[in-house]
Amino acid sequence: MRLATVGLLGSTAAAGLLFTPVFGLRALAPPILVVVVAAYGCVELAARRPGLASWRPLLVLGTGLLGLVESVLFPTTAAGLPTTATLRALQRGATEGWLLTLQSTWPARPDPELLLFVPLAVLLAAALGIELLLRLRLPVAALLPGLAVAGLAQAYQALTGATALLVAVCYAAPAALLLWADRPNRPAMRLSRVDIPLAATTVLAIVAGTVALGSLDPAGRTPYSLKNNHSVPLQYRLSNPLQEIAQRLSDPDREVFRYHSDRSADRWSLVVLDGFDGVNWSIDARLYRLGSHLPAASAGMVRSADVRVGDLSGPWLPSQSTPLTVDGLAPLVNPAAGTLLLNKTAGGDRRYRLTWSEPAVNATTLGDGTLDTTAGGLGRPAAVPAELERLAKEAVPGARPTFQSALQLEKYLSEHYQVVRTGNAPTGNGWPQLQRFLTESMRGTSEQFAAAYVALARLNGIPARLVVGFRGAEVAGDTFIVRNRDVLAWPEVPVAGVGWVPLDPTAAVSDTAKPGKAPAPIDAAVEQARAQVDATPSNAPAPPPQQPSGGRSGGSGAAWAGLVVAAVLGGFLVLWLFGVPLAVAVRSARRRRRTGTAGVAGAWAEARDRLRAHGVPYGIGMTPRDFAGVTGRVVGEPSVEAVARLGRLLDTTVWSGRPVTDETVRLAWDEVQTVRRVLAGRPWQARLRAAVDPRVLRAVSR
Repeated sequence: MRLATVGLLGSTAAAGLLFTPVFGLRALAPPILVVVVAAYGCVELAARRPGLASWRPLLVLGTGLLGLVESVLFPTTAAGLPTTATLRALQRGATEGWLLTLQSTWPARPDPELLLFVPLAVLLAAALGIELLLRLRLPVAALLPGLAVAGLAQAYQALTGATALLVAVCYAAPAALLLWADRPNRPAMRLSRVDIPLAATTVLAIVAGTVALGSLDPAGRTPYSLKNNHSVPLQYRLSNPLQEIAQRLSDPDREVFRYHSDRSADRWSLVVLDGFDGVNWSIDARLYRLGSHLPAASAGMVRSADVRVGDLSGPWLPSQSTPLTVDGLAPLVNPAAGTLLLNKTAGGDRRYRLTWSEPAVNATTLGDGTLDTTAGGLGRPAAVPAELERLAKEAVPGARPTFQSALQLEKYLSEHYQVVRTGNAPTGNGWPQLQRFLTESMRGTSEQFAAAYVALARLNGIPARLVVGFRGAEVAGDTFIVRNRDVLAWPEVPVAGVGWVPLDPTAAVSDTAKPGKAPAPIDAAVEQARAQVDATPSNAPAPPPQQPSGGRSGGSGAAWAGLVVAAVLGGFLVLWLFGVPLAVAVRSARRRRRTGTAGVAGAWAEARDRLRAHGVPYGIGMTPRDFAGVTGRVVGEPSVEAVARLGRLLDTTVWSGRPVTDETVRLAWDEVQTVRRVLAGRPWQARLRAAVDPRVLRAVSR
């Protein structure tokens, strides 16, 4: 049974390695390998000493746990011997590791408290599978514990496409080894010539279905994951840095944080606010523990800085829009916004090394880009004052929600409102304060500028979010010092293929704008895009907009008249395109219900009118023979015989004096069907003209 045991442990290990997207292969492979080697060693020991067979499950579990202690929890041991800290780490990994992993970004940090639940699950599945195989002789049932581990892995991160097929093969190979090695213990079976092709077809169908279903997503959604319903719950109320801007500007020289880097960073963000209820701005509460790293922006440049935070109240940490790793601290992160914060309120010095990615932006692509409405930032503010609703439309008149219209709104605010940078700065960012700022005082800090921009943008269908942070720095040797005066709030809009792009309606002169200082790539691209905006002044904001008068202007009346004319013409067009075919169909149905002589005459009239629609001329004095000859010259010879036969039926019915039977009526309508088949073979342009020609609805002129 050695080969069967190897197959069982191999399939169980493959099931555990399905957690590779969660932890990474380098972190996951060693503890799983330790578990399966320890389990196989116990099987060999029990085989050589049969008296230990009854103790085999305990041997497998004990040896596997000891191997995990030495390989994963060695720092918690005393000279390799387990301690109380080791037992606590085992208990935490077994009971909380699965949840802590769901609350982390992936790949998760290979911390024992997160990682241990995977090798522990493999160990338990291996111990149970060994007993089902060796004690109960149930090889198929022995695979079930490993399949349960594989199912748990797929609930964490479902594999799709070619990757899923490759993993299925890696699991199926050792499982097949198990079933093949166990064949001497099963009754002999004979395969018929029918069974072999059927089995081969079934296998090929399963493989093809796996590839198709894994690579296609008809619903347009990503596979379900347990992670969708888990994030880190906060045990305290978050402060809002947006409300601290005026206070910081009152003490401009106070240091907030400093950092070492090869060059200064253009912006440092603290928080991204994307919810507005008319009174308060709020953040996206889906926060996760920062894993080993976050994905980098494609074709971006990687930078890093050593940060020391001093006077920064609350849990917030200075960050960038696309952070990759943080060393020295274990913060929470909002992956969509790049926000970093500690899971506790903290004060004093906090030191960490931040690595981030700066995207490479093409100015032409950015200037001509469309806004990504799937990125968020489209929630309409609640309880919008009517005058601000009108002001929003005046700020960006008649513009579609594009990046150019976003720049036009930025230009509108920067040209007609005054920035307060020091002194007695206004505060507040709800509707009352924004209404006063936009229609009365015309003065505000970046708090009012950014909040007003986001609110007005969303009223125009432009997705936007509000960011609070710092811009600029004071240079002291190889250190960059950020002070209260550098605090800034700015809006961001999402551009398809680029991501969130920062704007600045305050038109602040940043540190990067100084002579000899190169701007960040994204700022340089935005500046070139601004040059494409129309140089004419944007609409100047008047005092609070006046209520519209009861009368209508001449332009408005002309617009209404044009609308009425367009509606009438559109109605006639619809009546023509749909009414004519409908009237022809109704007339044909009424003729088809006739009997006797009227039935044959109705068939003749139906064929005649359908040919008239295709341009066959008809006069009241023409005989059926004459009409058949003209028909052949216009629509082709195949119709001549049908028209001639229908004409003879009509003459016989009218002049013979014999009673007209239902069979005669049926023959007449059969000739009509022949004519219709001939006409159906004509070019589509001719058939379209015939279908909407209203002249065939008129009676034949005498």
